[in-house]
Amino acid sequence: MASVACIGECMVELRQAQGGQSAGQGGGLFSRGFGGDTLNTAVYLARLEVKVDYFTALGDDGMSEEMIAAWNAEGVGTRRVVRLPGKLPGLYMIQLDAKGERQFFHWRDSAAARQLMSLPETDELLNSLMSYDIIYLSAITLSIYDAAGRDRLFAAIKRARLLGTRFVFDTNFRARGWPDRDVAREVFATAFAAADIVLTSTEDLLALYPGESPEQLMARIPTPELVFRLAEPVSLLRFPGGSSEVRAEPMTKPVVDTTAAGDSFAAAYIAARLGGSDPVEAAQAGHRLASLVICYPGAIIPGYAMPPKKRHRAAASRQAK
Repeated sequence: MASVACIGECMVELRQAQGGQSAGQGGGLFSRGFGGDTLNTAVYLARLEVKVDYFTALGDDGMSEEMIAAWNAEGVGTRRVVRLPGKLPGLYMIQLDAKGERQFFHWRDSAAARQLMSLPETDELLNSLMSYDIIYLSAITLSIYDAAGRDRLFAAIKRARLLGTRFVFDTNFRARGWPDRDVAREVFATAFAAADIVLTSTEDLLALYPGESPEQLMARIPTPELVFRLAEPVSLLRFPGGSSEVRAEPMTKPVVDTTAAGDSFAAAYIAARLGGSDPVEAAQAGHRLASLVICYPGAIIPGYAMPPKKRHRAAASRQAK
């Protein structure tokens, strides 16, 4: 079975309940859950029957225990999770507007996950990356490490690629996670140069390169396989031997919450490519899953709402060790 290493951070999530605004107050009712962009992708990969391990650090507290239990229940591998005594996971809060668009507020400066690239266990974790078919991480992942940690991670990715592992980079960009945009642009350039597949969007790249056209933005990315999502539900694809435009099917249900639209697209795209689909078929799968996810509240939709499984052509893979 093909295997994926997802690297990142999962945090405690506080989500404003629908209708929970208190009269005359700025607060309201909030529900507690867990979330993070690469963790969301890992869950959807597991649901799509891809073997996936999550690489992160957590504390030894009750909330970290709940996270581990929830990931195991979803089929996400937790053997690469480092537990740090006395530490806690990060926290974020989501507020939604009437259209389902979200605003995030974070408390994560001392979160356990930020130490993952500077632990006694780090070398063993990074060396294990070469046993996976795909390494997947996002710009949010890179933003939680310092420069030395990012260099250490990129060096491990380069070693793994020499043995046939592919690196998939998702440009999920959040400005608040970076000291400034110049640092972000430099890190993005390094990731673009190392990646085999880049998943990106106008929303992410225009925040870094304002005023540029889709053609100019795509030209900045030298990777052989590129998925560029536009503001409308359309993806522009570039791959060896061709290019294409893939348009999502029209929505038949109202949009409830756009959280994890990109995360679920990434999971379906990666699963399809590992299953032998070409980039066009993979992008179609990505749009189908993302279109379902945004019709439900929260990042992870109920299991019964997942699309029927499609049998792909068999693909060669290596067993993760």
